[in-house]
Amino acid sequence: MSRGEDRKSRRPRGTSDRNTNREGGRNRGGRNFDSRDKYERGNLKFKKGAFKKWDEKEEKEERTKNFVQKRRLQKIEKDIQKETIRLNKYIANSGICSRRQADDLIKQGLVTVNGKVVMEMGYQVQKTDKVSFDGQNLTPEKPVYVLLNKPKGYISTTNDEKARKTVVDLTANASPYRLFPVGRLDRSTTGVILLTNDGHLTKKLTHPSFQVKKIYHVVLDRKLSVEDMKAIAEGIRLEEGVAQVDQISFIEGKPKNEVGIEIHIGWNRIIRRIFQRLGYEVEALDRVMFAGLTKKNIKRGHWRILTDLEVNNLKML
Repeated sequence: MSRGEDRKSRRPRGTSDRNTNREGGRNRGGRNFDSRDKYERGNLKFKKGAFKKWDEKEEKEERTKNFVQKRRLQKIEKDIQKETIRLNKYIANSGICSRRQADDLIKQGLVTVNGKVVMEMGYQVQKTDKVSFDGQNLTPEKPVYVLLNKPKGYISTTNDEKARKTVVDLTANASPYRLFPVGRLDRSTTGVILLTNDGHLTKKLTHPSFQVKKIYHVVLDRKLSVEDMKAIAEGIRLEEGVAQVDQISFIEGKPKNEVGIEIHIGWNRIIRRIFQRLGYEVEALDRVMFAGLTKKNIKRGHWRILTDLEVNNLKML
């Protein structure tokens, strides 16, 4: 071995492993080791551990949301297990009024239990008792309000003769009570739909006189012309009469075959029929808002229980 070769073969103490690791890092997947190391640590252009902190935040929010949903369900199940219930709470649970208003109805002698007028405050009602107000039997169920982001392929009914999948199947674990969809979305339509056992609110939200607003995201088979958009805004004549829409516009940042439409009419398949009358086919239809409720933070096929504030807003419509 020559003196030059011997000099090349010598390395400073403690540098052999470091240089070897560098070379190994360059050959790993053909990427630079330094960049890979930064991505692995999650501190490229961010503080160290930034990605980890974000994950922890999301996980905490998810745990909080699950806890709140669980507490609400436990409260409902607890009410079911009770053998008796105060008469004013029984009336309030039926959805016709608040507890304070129920007390006024009882004082006025407008409530009967098993055919007899009861005016006693704090009267306890058995589950088997029949409570009536204004000649109408009341149900003791505590109202439950569930908001579902409906996926494609499900029908909006409680049961189906052809054994097809229903929205009730998706919300089977949402309540111990039987829930009913408020209005309908056809099988191929996606988006927000409300389910509840509150018959009084259901009638209110589906009655034409209340003109409940709904917003849809529509995807057409071709671009919508300005002339046709004006025609829709002015009203399209269908079998039931002239279909009046509240608003229609193109969606910012989307191609011209995608439009947003706001409507309060509840006619069957109204959106699809409006565009079909003008020669368009609706390729996708998604309801993004119903009665002020949106599908924000609800994944497709998932649901959540409404907050007290949301329920109060619905009752004030």
